Amino acid sequence: MKFAVTKEALLEGLQRIQNVVSTRSTLPVLTNALLETTKTGLRLTTTDLEVAIRCEIVAQVEKAGATTLPARRLAAIVRELPASEISLETDAKNISTLRCGASFLRYTAWPRGVSRLPSFKDAKTYTIRQSELKDGLRRTSCAISVDETRYVLNGILFSFKENKLTLVATDGRRLALFDSDLEFPRSHERDFIVPTKAVTELQRMLGDEGEIQMSVGENLVSFEQNGSQLVSKLVEGNYPNYRQVIPGGSKGTHHHRA
Repeated sequence: MKFAVTKEALLEGLQRIQNVVSTRSTLPVLTNALLETTKTGLRLTTTDLEVAIRCEIVAQVEKAGATTLPARRLAAIVRELPASEISLETDAKNISTLRCGASFLRYTAWPRGVSRLPSFKDAKTYTIRQSELKDGLRRTSCAISVDETRYVLNGILFSFKENKLTLVATDGRRLALFDSDLEFPRSHERDFIVPTKAVTELQRMLGDEGEIQMSVGENLVSFEQNGSQLVSKLVEGNYPNYRQVIPGGSKGTHHHRA
């Protein structure tokens, strides 16, 4: 593998994916980013086996391939590099050499690193305005429970019912709810819980313009936008019946003490 990329593009890509990397992982490979060449440049992926994030950046590819490199360390090094143009080459022994001006670094990469993201070909898909979802997550994430013994509350409930998306979070004392009109087939009606870490990364991903595509499989959810993809396992279990504590007839955003 061999490619050239600007410092700005590589740093932006690493900053978008590095937050998923666990600092306490017992598997060293999970501290790495998977770098894969594409037809238009470079794809970067990280995962902690619960949440995965991928983005694509523009690069000049001379030789196709893939390698894994330590995500946070690489981001810190790239941030300090003086020149704009960076080249990276991986040889047959999986030694990666990064060059920038007079500087160069060598890494021994893992031959197989981060798993590639699963396919969502047969999943239920929804298209949501980014600004609407961003606002809904901002209004509800403050009520997510941090009590790990109540794991079904460690996230946000996404409820697709009757052409409406409802987001709900509660810690047992407070309850936050956000309603948004959204058209989708009746066959796509479903409730599922997106875990806290995925919610945090999704908030980082969302912008104020355009749409995001959300796909839901049996136990996974995917969010795709502008060449970036976030995939997460869903929280298993049934969310509490929050409608019991919501006053009838109201609409929009609610904050209630349960």
